[in-house]
Amino acid sequence: MSENTNNSGNPVLTFDGKKYLINDLSQEIKESIKRLQIAETQLKMHEDTLKLLSISRNALANQLREKLKEIE
Repeated sequence: MSENTNNSGNPVLTFDGKKYLINDLSQEIKESIKRLQIAETQLKMHEDTLKLLSISRNALANQLREKLKEIE
């Protein structure tokens, strides 16, 4: 799904390879588009959070590895 603007300033939704003038869509469809955009934003945020957690986990594992070397 992508959204851009045509020459008349009317935003265009591209979805499943088809283009739709957003201003011509029903309010119900516009609300569905907004909910889908929110879901996509939330997914991106959680993907970024997972990346940060993975980096932190690796850093903690490296710290543990170094501490355990001191025991050997």
